[in-house]
Amino acid sequence: MIPFSVLDLAPIVAGGDAAQALRNTRDLAQHAESLGYHRYWLAEHHNMPGIASAATAVVIAYVAGATSRIRVGAGGIMLPNHAPLLVAEQFGTLGTLYPGRIDLGLGRAPGTDPTTARALRRNLGGSVDDFPEDVIELIGYFRPPQPGQRVHAVPGAGLRVPVWILGSSLYGAQLAAALGLPFAFASHFAPAMLTQAIELYRTRFRRLDQLDRPYVMLGVNVIGADTDEEAQRLLSSLQQAFVNLRRGEPGPLPPPVEDYERSLAPAEGAMLHEALSVSVVGSPDTVRRGLEAFIARTGADELMLTAQVFDHGARVRSFEIAAAVRNG
Repeated sequence: MIPFSVLDLAPIVAGGDAAQALRNTRDLAQHAESLGYHRYWLAEHHNMPGIASAATAVVIAYVAGATSRIRVGAGGIMLPNHAPLLVAEQFGTLGTLYPGRIDLGLGRAPGTDPTTARALRRNLGGSVDDFPEDVIELIGYFRPPQPGQRVHAVPGAGLRVPVWILGSSLYGAQLAAALGLPFAFASHFAPAMLTQAIELYRTRFRRLDQLDRPYVMLGVNVIGADTDEEAQRLLSSLQQAFVNLRRGEPGPLPPPVEDYERSLAPAEGAMLHEALSVSVVGSPDTVRRGLEAFIARTGADELMLTAQVFDHGARVRSFEIAAAVRNG
């Protein structure tokens, strides 16, 4: 069985706050380590009332300090928001504090709306078109210093922190292949180009200095519970959050409700069904069958599981159910 990992958005639930969300993140990471998960990644989002991981490098340090073996990283850092040197220094520091345990996933989306992107950067002189050059510059800071090099990441130089390319389209697949980097595809919310992206990445992969062969990690929403019915009820929190975001009304993660999809207009229901089609929701047997079928269909090298569940105990239980598939 391939490795399973965790993607955590540090959800702030309705009636809760960021402090509790981050404590829940720490607790879930400790459970994930004990359950045998391979990585624990956190995502950069800004101006989102339901997500507490905006200062992603800080939260990674918090999680890594509360665990001892599991790899911890970013899924991802939105590189257009940052100077490559700054990211290299942050992750060089993390790699120094927690050697051999830090991953750096890079995305080219802003992780927010245009107004917030401007507030983050002060100006929008940079462009997503600069993303390939910024990735190459950033990787260079992790290599051993070269004669005549005037700018160094301290700490960072020589650490070779593993870099991943994240994507939800063919662009990320092409770039990861060209640079010989591992590729993480966001099929948990943007599955439309999943098959084409995997094929493109694998056929165009160039062996360079980080990988000997292509390596694909795929995002999957997994919500497990004792019964199919209970899992479907828990799923409604993610469904509500997704619809609210598409309506331009982001907020804390809502509590679950019964028969949520029946309340939606047909167009919203169709959007939700398409966007969340890479989801495995149900009892332990249903989760097992769903994950095994997805692995067989895609040939994934690793799965990155995410579960936006309102109740923290139910969320931990969901990851326990998924881990049982991996652990046999």
